[in-house]
Amino acid sequence: MCGIVGAVAERNIVPVLMEGLRRLEYRGYDSAGIAVLNGSRHLTRLRTVGKVRMLDEALAHTPTTGQIGIAHTRWATHGVPSERNAHPHISRDGLAIVHNGIIENHEELRADLEKRGYTFTSETDTEVIAHRIHLHLQTVQDLFKAVRATVAELEGAYALVVVSEHEPERLILAREGCPVVIGLGVDENFVASDVAALLPVTRRFIFLEEGDVAEVRRQSVRVIDREGNTAERPVRESELSAESAERGQYQHYMLKEIHEQPRAIADTLQERVANGRLLEAAFGPAATEVFRRTQNVHIVACGTSYHAACVARYFIEQICKVPCAVDIASEYRYRNPLVPANSLFVTISQSGETADTLAALRLAKQSGYLSSLSICNVPESSLVRESELVMLTRAGPEIGVASTKAFTTQLAALGMLVVALAKHHGADAERERGLVTRLIELPGMVEKTLQLDPVVHRLAERFADKHHALFLGRGALFPIAMEGALKLKEISYIHAEAYPAGELKHGPLALVDGDMPVVTVAPNNDLLEKLKSNLQEVRARGGELIVFADPESGIQSSDGVTVIEMPRHVTYFQAPVVYTIPLQLLAYHAAILKGTDVDQPRNLAKSVTVE
Repeated sequence: MCGIVGAVAERNIVPVLMEGLRRLEYRGYDSAGIAVLNGSRHLTRLRTVGKVRMLDEALAHTPTTGQIGIAHTRWATHGVPSERNAHPHISRDGLAIVHNGIIENHEELRADLEKRGYTFTSETDTEVIAHRIHLHLQTVQDLFKAVRATVAELEGAYALVVVSEHEPERLILAREGCPVVIGLGVDENFVASDVAALLPVTRRFIFLEEGDVAEVRRQSVRVIDREGNTAERPVRESELSAESAERGQYQHYMLKEIHEQPRAIADTLQERVANGRLLEAAFGPAATEVFRRTQNVHIVACGTSYHAACVARYFIEQICKVPCAVDIASEYRYRNPLVPANSLFVTISQSGETADTLAALRLAKQSGYLSSLSICNVPESSLVRESELVMLTRAGPEIGVASTKAFTTQLAALGMLVVALAKHHGADAERERGLVTRLIELPGMVEKTLQLDPVVHRLAERFADKHHALFLGRGALFPIAMEGALKLKEISYIHAEAYPAGELKHGPLALVDGDMPVVTVAPNNDLLEKLKSNLQEVRARGGELIVFADPESGIQSSDGVTVIEMPRHVTYFQAPVVYTIPLQLLAYHAAILKGTDVDQPRNLAKSVTVE
């Protein structure tokens, strides 16, 4: 969840760096720092624990100016939140670095550096990189070459930016598994981990690709690819504006957040997967040992997060072959659950302040679980602070009360948990690579699914005069049907219920008539033929079917049956995320037609902090 900003210009760039950090605050962090070269080419560094405003106060007491510099907001991975662990980190001879990501072989590199006489002042893997660059400078005597030699030694994911007193005209940056962009100005250039940080100063960007190392000067940019060849990366004009945190072109925050999902999912995966592998340390330093020992998983959550947990249960049991229990947090606390040996306790919450989920975690910590893991969107939240392992989603601020991008990023984070557990329960490197690839494909699939918006918009007209609806799904898509029903009732106030499709004949068929739409999610999987039989049961009772179906499902539109074709080649592992999208759009457009307050539905709050 770290944030990087850098700049080289003729003007004082400290205000640019600080504004960039403020624009990255949504990503979550526990400390902040800045390093600039002042007029005498001397490196000045300030670091503080806490919010960016604390760094602002430090700058007020120690005024600092400079024409080249770097800044950073850090979320602790290696080492506790503290000033000495905050970025930028400095090596000898005025060399400073900021870094996002996780270096998996940092202990080996640290041991070698200590033998060579380097002294460490922090617990971070980042300081290792700074000293390795300095070490290589003794041989190659060129900062660009030293950075290239260093990144060739690194295993893991990183985006890094380096500045040196001895080469005060340029920034050097590198990327592997973590985003970093170059912002182009007039006689000045910028660097950041997120376009949003630089929107006040430019809208022209160069996006580095995996393995790139770049030099950024005031009037030029040079990029070298992994093979050492000069690379021409295209300049792209961002359509975002400095006001992109507002609704922008969208009528409501909810619609904006639905369309932000490709980026939110990609951001959640960034720094955690690289080269077909999952970086387990993204869950925390102790993650590998915890996952190795895990023999049972118990997930607790509320509302939308509970639906994400229910999806995860299918995959944890089917792919990892590990028993998984799921509880609604408010029920978990009062049933005195038995705790099998070596059970991992997982909580899921967008806000991290959900009262029932927090109480469940506190009870679990007294109940003999192996460890606790939080999946959450707010780094400073109570849930994150009190959990031993953490996987932060990167949905960014979610203003709409009805969760959209927070839900799909939770599914992405849970997908990474599935990969992590599978690695220790029989999955080989090829299997891991396949699962990671399926995750990496998700942003593109969601982007393609969002193109159904006009189709779903027209479909929603059928709900304008409706008061009830049924949602059906099977397997891991049943919780997605539950989520679709929840979204519709939350913002349109249409009463909606979800059922496993095979449960229809056990009661819900009594409700089916021509006035109750039945919405079904139908990916092409092992349960498809059984689902088709369930749909015939609905048609035989005069029910109106709306089916979101795989193009190869064989389900066709007919009298009383409307089929909306979903993207092709969606795997079972990907289907929950992809099939969520049209159900979100359906709820949104139905609510518009009903004239309800989409972003702030009655009686509901974004974070439920009371029992």
